[in-house]
Amino acid sequence: MRELGVIEQRIKDDSTAALKAGDKRRREALSSFVAALKKERIDSRREPTEADELTVLKRERKRRAEAIELYDTAGRRDLADRERYEEELLASYMPEELSDAALEELVGEAIAATDAVTPKDMGRVMGWLKPKVAGRADGKRLSGMVREKLGG
Repeated sequence: MRELGVIEQRIKDDSTAALKAGDKRRREALSSFVAALKKERIDSRREPTEADELTVLKRERKRRAEAIELYDTAGRRDLADRERYEEELLASYMPEELSDAALEELVGEAIAATDAVTPKDMGRVMGWLKPKVAGRADGKRLSGMVREKLGG
């Protein structure tokens, strides 16, 4: 049997604690997160890194945000509230977003480390950065900052 990732194990432990505490709402939400992580682990056929797990949680959080918008539009406040709860719960398992200053510093390090000088070098810079910012910065925000620094 494959080993669980760090985040998956933490969520599983929290789910067990919620079950023991009789918190059905929390247990059900956590169980859905564990299912998503387990599916990804099985599909990838390898032990997940923390970055892999964060990618899954980010995707699940985005799905919740989209569902909230749809439910609010349809006037289904009960369903929107459930999705909001799950989105907030997911956020508690994700690292804090990097500040602009911290992200700029990392982008500078990446450009120096990869000897990048033109926008054509963006792929190398992004490859260096992605594992370092996993789950802590939006890809669009990151690529925009790299493009700006490389004069693109």
